[in-house]
Amino acid sequence: QVQLKESGGGLVQPGGSLRLSCTASNPTFEPYTTRWFRQAPGKEREFVASISWVIGTTLYADSVQGRFTISRDTTNNTVFLQMSNLQPEDSAVYHCAARSTDGQNDYWGHGTQVTVSS
Repeated sequence: QVQLKESGGGLVQPGGSLRLSCTASNPTFEPYTTRWFRQAPGKEREFVASISWVIGTTLYADSVQGRFTISRDTTNNTVFLQMSNLQPEDSAVYHCAARSTDGQNDYWGHGTQVTVSS
């Protein structure tokens, strides 16, 4: 079983930055891909970004393209989401999800709250 833990959320003013981290409990776990999602109150869960583990191919939602950067540290089994120029509409609980290489399992973290407010 793999557990994911997100960290790095918090309160930031509009235009500010945060870096989220997603770390797997099993140091030998190598996902096929890791994705970030977010969910604001009363809204559906929204895809934010993804990164493939081996090659590092990235994909972004249009709403964050150019402001967010996803990256991975394969040594420490961690995926990062660097968020810049944050806006109030970015406020949400951010979750990471890792898909196993056989595609049979998706592992989710409990999420970290990001609040953008002046």
